[in-house]
Amino acid sequence: MKTALITGITGQDGSYLAELLLAKGYSVHGIIRRASTFNTERIDHLYRDPHDPENRLHLHYGDLTDGSRLVTLINQIQPDEVYNLAAQSHVRVSFDEPEYTGDTTGLGTIRLLEAIRQTGAPIRYYQASSSEMFGAAHPPQNENTEFYPRSPYGVAKVYSYWITKNYREAYGMHASNGILFNHESPRRGETFVTRKITRAVARIAMGQQKELFLGNLDARRDWGYAPDYVVAMWQMLQQPAGDDFVVATNTDLSVKDFVELSFKHVNLNWQDYVRFDERYLRPTEVDSLVGDATKAHNAFGWKYSVGPEQLAQIMVDHDIATINGHAADVPSGETWAKAVAN
Repeated sequence: MKTALITGITGQDGSYLAELLLAKGYSVHGIIRRASTFNTERIDHLYRDPHDPENRLHLHYGDLTDGSRLVTLINQIQPDEVYNLAAQSHVRVSFDEPEYTGDTTGLGTIRLLEAIRQTGAPIRYYQASSSEMFGAAHPPQNENTEFYPRSPYGVAKVYSYWITKNYREAYGMHASNGILFNHESPRRGETFVTRKITRAVARIAMGQQKELFLGNLDARRDWGYAPDYVVAMWQMLQQPAGDDFVVATNTDLSVKDFVELSFKHVNLNWQDYVRFDERYLRPTEVDSLVGDATKAHNAFGWKYSVGPEQLAQIMVDHDIATINGHAADVPSGETWAKAVAN
C-alpha cells in the first residue's frame, strides 16, 4: 500500500485527490490547520472511525508556516508521495494580505521541500503551480512561456515553482510542478468568481436573490473541471522522473461568457441581473490565460472530460440542488474517483 501526504486536503483539489488516491488503494494523510471550528466539509464523507482497522484516511494538525512541524510529520508518516496543495489561494485577497500570501504560498514550499530532503527518502513531490505565474504573458501559454505574474499570489507561486525545480536539480528529487490553469467544481469556494456566479444564478432562479455584483467581465480564462486535474497530479508522480507540466483545456472564455452560460442554463438573461462593482477589480489585472497541455497529453495521455459549458451546468445544478436541500456532486466525487481508479 502506498502512502500519500496532502497539504490542503480540505480544499477543492485536496478533497478530489484524496478520493482518487483512496480509490487507488493508498493510505492518505492530510494536514489541516487547528481552528476552533471544523473546516472539513469537503472530506467529511470520507471519514471513518480512526479505530476502524479499514480506515485509510488520517488527519494531522500542521501548517506550512511551521517548518519544525512539517519535519516531524514527514518523519512520522514516511510518505511515498507528497502533494503540496495548501496556499492562500485567492488572487484578489493576496493584494490585501501580501506578506501572509508570500509566507504560506511561497516560503511554505521551501519548508516542505526541506523537510522532505532531510529524510533522505525517495519521496515523490508534487507542487501546485498556477497559471497566474504567466500573468501578462501572451496566450496561449505553455511550459516554455516566460512568467510575468501580476499579483502577490502569482509572484509567490513563481518562487515555489523555481525552488521546486531547484531541489529537483540540486538534490535529484522526483519533484514536479503542475502548472494548472483555472479548474472549478461544485466544491469551489463561494468567494471565487465561478462559484460566486453559479451560486447567484441558482439563488436568482429560485427567487432568493435579485442581483449579482462582479468586477472585470472581460478577463479571459481557460476553465476546466477540478476532478480531471487531480488525475494529472497523480499521473505526474507516476513518471520515471520529475518534470513540469501545464494542465489546461486550451479553451478561451471571458468571465462574461461564463456568466452568460450559467444564466442561459436556467433560461434567464444575464444582463437583467449582473451589476458592476469596482471593489472587485484587481490593482493589476490579468487579461488572458489560455493553456496548451500538449506536453502532458504526449507524456502520459492526460486529457479533460468536461469543458466550460458543461462545467457551468454542473455547478449551477449543484447550487440549485443545495437550495432544495439535496445537493450532491454531479457526478458524485466518489463515483468519479472509483471509475477513474479502475
